Amino acid sequence: MTDLETPRLFLRLMSASDALRVMAGKPGDGARWAPGYPSPGEMAAAERFLDTCATTGDPSPFGSYEIRRRDNGEVIGGLGFHGTPDESGHVTIGYGLVPSAQGMGYASEALRALLLFARDQGVSCVHGDTGLDNLASQHVMTAVGMHLVKEDALLKHYRIDWVQQAEE
Repeated sequence: MTDLETPRLFLRLMSASDALRVMAGKPGDGARWAPGYPSPGEMAAAERFLDTCATTGDPSPFGSYEIRRRDNGEVIGGLGFHGTPDESGHVTIGYGLVPSAQGMGYASEALRALLLFARDQGVSCVHGDTGLDNLASQHVMTAVGMHLVKEDALLKHYRIDWVQQAEE
């Protein structure tokens, strides 16, 4: 398994059994979930992960990650990939935090680590989107280096690109 660490967070790659618990809304033995976890978005991400596992196999390390605080182990949200990179090296990401953890820089810290991981895995472009009125999420994506590339009637679409250096 590929887990990621930041100064304040531990990003734990979810397994199929973790995703089933999220969908059921029941933590496993010893798990500490912050109030409000899992959100409907986390449940949808868990379902998408399980669908991917059933149709094309486990996408790990391009799956879903729990966001845990390092100081107390509490799960405060999730983030992850919407699947493995496509033939062009592009992936889409999503993330969310429980309300009590918002506004503290956790989303930026977690997303920055996920983007660095994606780049190190050879991903050339990461996409993300957010609602037109979700200023906090727009700020997070901008803070980690993603750029607004288009806007439609419902969403603002962001991306970050890396030029892959040819091996010498």
